Amino acid sequence: MTAVVTGLGVTAPNGLGIDAYWAATLRGESGIGRIARFDASPYPVKLAGEVPGFVAEEHLPNRLVPQTDRTTQLTLTATEWALNDAAVVPGDLPEFGMGVVTAATAGGFEFGHRELEKMWRQGNRHVSAYQSIAWFYAVDTGQISIRHGMRGPSGVLVGEQAGGLDAVAQARRQLRKGSDLIVSGGVDGAHCSWGLVAQWAGGRLTESTDPDRAYLPFDADASGYVSGEGGAILVIENAESARRRGKTGSYGEIAGCAATFDPRPGSAREPGLRRAIELALADAGTSAADVDVVFADAAGAPDLDRAEADAITAVFGPGGVPVTAPKTMTGRLYGGGGPLDLATALLSIRDGVLPPTVNVAVAPAYEIDLVRGAPRRATVDVALVLARGRGGFNSAVVLRAT
Repeated sequence: MTAVVTGLGVTAPNGLGIDAYWAATLRGESGIGRIARFDASPYPVKLAGEVPGFVAEEHLPNRLVPQTDRTTQLTLTATEWALNDAAVVPGDLPEFGMGVVTAATAGGFEFGHRELEKMWRQGNRHVSAYQSIAWFYAVDTGQISIRHGMRGPSGVLVGEQAGGLDAVAQARRQLRKGSDLIVSGGVDGAHCSWGLVAQWAGGRLTESTDPDRAYLPFDADASGYVSGEGGAILVIENAESARRRGKTGSYGEIAGCAATFDPRPGSAREPGLRRAIELALADAGTSAADVDVVFADAAGAPDLDRAEADAITAVFGPGGVPVTAPKTMTGRLYGGGGPLDLATALLSIRDGVLPPTVNVAVAPAYEIDLVRGAPRRATVDVALVLARGRGGFNSAVVLRAT
């Protein structure tokens, strides 16, 4: 069984839709800026990657808007675009042959914040009945399933930044068990005042106020990361099932997946990222020499950047493979970050170009070949995407041209 990606839908801080996002990314155009969706002046964090110009009513039925959080609205929009891109008409396919597996970190955080405000200010009778589902981590999976009649194996992965890759790995497992099509990926974010406080408490958000010098993975001036909202939805199919319905082309194959956990802090054991890379390559039946580009997790914290660079150089050698982190243009999107990197890597395979890492002057000690400043032309047959989540989650996915 070959799992192939036949459709993509993107909602990102630097572009709505794959064409706008990809063009902005190749231009090195960042979506990181001053927080605009609420008054952030009382908070030490001033920057975020917010999705601009998104009006839910322009993309969704009016009845859905009051029932859903902004991230779910972005998810449903990206799903519609991905299904259209794949030329999938769900009503024409067996409903139990289609499933949904998404990733989430915050769930409908902003919706929950708004309803809590209503309860304290106006009383419990003013809290929306949809609060019971709109906040939940699995809400995106449920809403996609309901809207498109997808009643096959479904679920949600909660693994912070690594969760998006884990969701895609789970989608591939479901295809191997007999499903024909799985909608997967993730769109995430918690951009309200409560969400910002929750993220800041983790201690890894930068307090820089300069959008061009805030999120600097692998840079000597790295001071943390900028959070963002958005992500990508992928239509993943059994290649044979796709051919039966008349779909002959794809963006690429989900060739290998792996996940590991870091050892207990203080154990002096090696972090688990290197092992995740090696397991994903083995699962794909490919070698390190075959990999054309690595899409880095790019934490933006010196100790975490060092650990990632060490893992990459241990597998590929110093400067042995181009490394890129286009998320420097969006911020870290939590459950949406890995899927957006997967979408970006698949577009790299399609167009033969490596997107840049912006604003970063790599520290020589990292010994990685970071694609900086401008895109780099290259034949991309195999791409490796990495993600790590708070708590020691490590995930790796190998994509291969078809």
